[in-house]
Amino acid sequence: MTPLEVHLRARRERAPLLVPYVTGGFGAGWTDVVRAAAAAGADAVEVGIPFSDPVMDGPTIQEASHRALASGATPASIVAEAARLDVDVPVVVMTYYNPVLHAGHERFAGSLADAGIAGAIVPDLPLDELDGWGEAATAAGVAPVLLAAPTTPPERLVRIGARTEGFLYAVALLGVTGERRDLAPEARGMGRRCREATDKPVLLGVGISTPEQAAEASSAADGVVVGSALVRILLEGGGPEAVGEAVAELRRALDRAGPSGSRP
Repeated sequence: MTPLEVHLRARRERAPLLVPYVTGGFGAGWTDVVRAAAAAGADAVEVGIPFSDPVMDGPTIQEASHRALASGATPASIVAEAARLDVDVPVVVMTYYNPVLHAGHERFAGSLADAGIAGAIVPDLPLDELDGWGEAATAAGVAPVLLAAPTTPPERLVRIGARTEGFLYAVALLGVTGERRDLAPEARGMGRRCREATDKPVLLGVGISTPEQAAEASSAADGVVVGSALVRILLEGGGPEAVGEAVAELRRALDRAGPSGSRP
């Protein structure tokens, strides 16, 4: 069991888990945004490493990623800055396979481990193509976090749940990241399917935008990932304090919701 999983298992006993997403390299103060999110009650923080062709991301995160790249952000610079975060919750990066392949599996995994990063999400690298990266990450002590979609067949979902480390990222809808007016109809069903397939923490993400949606989603999962709603605050000129306030609102809603049920 990885340190990331141990941490999340312990936290989920108190209340649903909250993992905010922050685009790495977007603005000179992006690390202060991570610190503000952690201080406001995040159980872990997901840091996006911008990529020029982010197939999973919608317009909001794409815009933040493009601005970060235009300002000179690179995977190496983001990892180096993340190493100086000094927050008391785990940091997980999200990137695409091209930067991982370009750096080399062992080298990339080693750089994350040296920076104290607990896990990595690579959404365009499916279970059947995990060989190489998965082993390198595990060997370095970096949890390779896998995703499952609403269309994932039951038997494959079990395999994904067995292989993922840290947590299982349950994609709440068919589509890219972005804010939604309502929680996707399939979200709760997806959370329940994933919890039946694995005893590892299950986090629902994609399209979860408001405290109310976060609380609703947490009834069927161990917690939520919230990204676009927070990145939009930064795109509109808000800073660490504004993001911290938004994370605190999410935290309060999840605390009121309470744990979503006993887990193994």
